[in-house]
Amino acid sequence: PVYSLYGKTKKPTPEMLKNVDVLVFDIQDVGTRYYTYIYTMAYAMEAAKENGIPFMVLDRPNPQGGKHIEGPILEPEYASFVGLYPIPLKHGMTIGELALLFNKEFDIDADLTVVKMKHWKRKMDFDDTRLPFVLPSPNMPTVESTFVYPATGLIEGTNISEGRGTTKPFELIGAPFIKSTELEEALNSLNLPGVTFRAASFTPTFSKHQGTLCHGVQLYVTDREKFEAVKTGLSLIKTIHDLYPEDFEFLSTGSFDKLAGNGWIRTKIKNGASIEDIIDSYEKPLQQFSKTRKKYLIY
Repeated sequence: PVYSLYGKTKKPTPEMLKNVDVLVFDIQDVGTRYYTYIYTMAYAMEAAKENGIPFMVLDRPNPQGGKHIEGPILEPEYASFVGLYPIPLKHGMTIGELALLFNKEFDIDADLTVVKMKHWKRKMDFDDTRLPFVLPSPNMPTVESTFVYPATGLIEGTNISEGRGTTKPFELIGAPFIKSTELEEALNSLNLPGVTFRAASFTPTFSKHQGTLCHGVQLYVTDREKFEAVKTGLSLIKTIHDLYPEDFEFLSTGSFDKLAGNGWIRTKIKNGASIEDIIDSYEKPLQQFSKTRKKYLIY
């Protein structure tokens, strides 16, 4: 039998696990806090513990590499399926390393085994592995998608299209009210490291602004090593907010705060705070997490 863990049921039930000897997790993650596969793993680990079943993780590469960590640490009151635990937006860990961290730091206490990869090094992004990239979900079609996702995934919490319904999800962003060349110039003038922006127009076939011509930019990561995804994403949102204050909106669902992992980033953007001020506000917790993270690194 096949059971979905992406609908009403996110955690395996005792009935699902009745004849299971060992629960094996073998799924490709993308290295960003709000990608839900890591919480499916955490819920499955909880279920394995509760039902007395050993849990095994077959480790996989982090497509973005394992060196860089960025962004705010999720605050517990903003926990959801797009962010269950206080980890940074870009965590720089493999799925096996995250399993070890979740198990110990967040008291899951499952009977956990992580099967290590051979030959993987922290400095390697997915292209360095020479493995074929199989899209882990429909809107994560390429290795490039995984690199821009920590930046433009935040756009999901606004009325801007994050490129769903195009062939370049998360690489194309825009809305009917944006002037593409104006936004291109404003973003390129920031001289953000490792990224450049090109004016672009597109019509999403589904999702936000379906069937409506949108104007915005396409992100090109020109240097993966220097690219600062979270800073880029925040700069993108702040620039659009400042250029189009009458039209830009954070969605009333509160989804931006869940994706950001806090409520204060949205407030700071609304109040005109600088990107440097926002980054400074999460730098200390990020350093603290960095120390915790080191205990669970396998490679």
